[in-house]
Amino acid sequence: MAEARGVTGPAFAEALDLASERLGGAVLAANDEFFAPKENLLKAGKAVFLEHEYTDRGKWMDGWETRRRRTPGFDWCLVRLGLPGILRGVIVDTAFFRGNYPEHCSIEACAARPDARVEDLLDPRTHWVEILPRSPLAGDSQNAFELSCASRFTHLRLNIYPDGGVARLRVHGDALPDIRRQGRPGAELDLAAAENGGRVLSCSDMFFGVRHNLIMPGRAANMGEGWETRRRRGPGYDWALVALAAQGEIARIEVDTNHFKGNYPDSCMIEGIDAAGRSAAELAGAGEWREIVPRTKLQAHTRHLFEEELRATGPFTHVRLNIYPDGGVSRLRIFGNATRSGAAEQRLRWLNALTEPEAEAELRVACGSSAWASQMAAARPFRDEGHLSAAAGQAFARLAPEDWLEAFRAHPRIGETRPQAEAAEASATARRFSSQEQAGMSAAAVDTREALARLNRVYDEKFGFIYIVCATGKSADEMLEALRARLEHTPEQELPIAADEQRKITAIRLKKLLWGG
Repeated sequence: MAEARGVTGPAFAEALDLASERLGGAVLAANDEFFAPKENLLKAGKAVFLEHEYTDRGKWMDGWETRRRRTPGFDWCLVRLGLPGILRGVIVDTAFFRGNYPEHCSIEACAARPDARVEDLLDPRTHWVEILPRSPLAGDSQNAFELSCASRFTHLRLNIYPDGGVARLRVHGDALPDIRRQGRPGAELDLAAAENGGRVLSCSDMFFGVRHNLIMPGRAANMGEGWETRRRRGPGYDWALVALAAQGEIARIEVDTNHFKGNYPDSCMIEGIDAAGRSAAELAGAGEWREIVPRTKLQAHTRHLFEEELRATGPFTHVRLNIYPDGGVSRLRIFGNATRSGAAEQRLRWLNALTEPEAEAELRVACGSSAWASQMAAARPFRDEGHLSAAAGQAFARLAPEDWLEAFRAHPRIGETRPQAEAAEASATARRFSSQEQAGMSAAAVDTREALARLNRVYDEKFGFIYIVCATGKSADEMLEALRARLEHTPEQELPIAADEQRKITAIRLKKLLWGG
């Protein structure tokens, strides 16, 4: 899963630290922390060394340090990432650990609920993936390891061999939030925020404060939690380029100079571009940038709100904050709504990054066949909606009759809302889709409902599976008429007809998964 190699000044370290405490990262558990507590691992600042500082257990160290192991095995700790995402690299910093650093380390990762309990994470049934094989460490060094993982993870397990101390752990990558937790489709959100998947791709300078601070949660606690450039001594201006979480329409913007009093920019201008898939270098020379907020004077230590001032609203995939001539900005907020295609692209990116078990579970919402879901999970990554649809059709064509029957069992009977007992664990999404598909039942007359219930039982007894019909857009009377006609079939005639109805349902549900239906 990983290409582990030590590097100097790794490029991946430019990416966001997904384990940052400021993003909600936490060390949940460790098998041992005798000399120094596990919580030190994720501290924001660099480790320090206090030469004459001791505790009642030994030398005070700014890191996580276990006792000397006298039995076989290794030590470990569990880390919850502040933001789930795709990992690009880790830095295992052994600063000031010289005669007491571990000889090797390895890292495993898993995808779990953000509120997963430690006992659940340690359960043997939890699917852990080795993303960094056992690798040598150097003492008092920043040990950098590049990763090549395509999956999205939420938790890590750092293993050290056999024991010792690690000062800091930095986990760099691209945030990929759970799109199901971002509210209903079309809801307003901060399109630039790190927690929603926004990224600061590049900037002109960040001598005093890193560019990622612009999109961190909450207001800055001090000047050091903002983006600040050095003093400009020549012509020009400074800028930061932000990739929005999804293509979106912008409703309002906030530029916050909180804590910047003698060093805030004199003015700012914000522009945007709709240019999905282009690199930062390509965007720098693009000619399609449009002015969103004209050059406007700024004030010290102030939240500047722009709404009526917006000259263009989008759609945009990137924005560029220009500050004149230099200075510091603590936060940039871009509030708006993802476009339909932007939301679909975001959902496809999320689906492609799920682990195999996660992807199979999510795809079974569209089709209850485990064979179909397994084929689809293996067919990723999907380039676009057309590729997804084609793969779904090909996977369905390879199913056997027993796979069709498994898919049928995931559906409720027409007129009901819950699946059969065998598939009672169906997700809330699947139940919602069933309810939407059977919307035509809401206005059904009592005699129609009774006839459907009675003939459903007749159908079950004759064919051995429930009546499957692509109910989207059909009235209760139309479904009843189709049921009467299909009862005339032989079992050999009816099974492929029911399978074709399942194929139609699968195609519709995939669109709903992609478009947030």
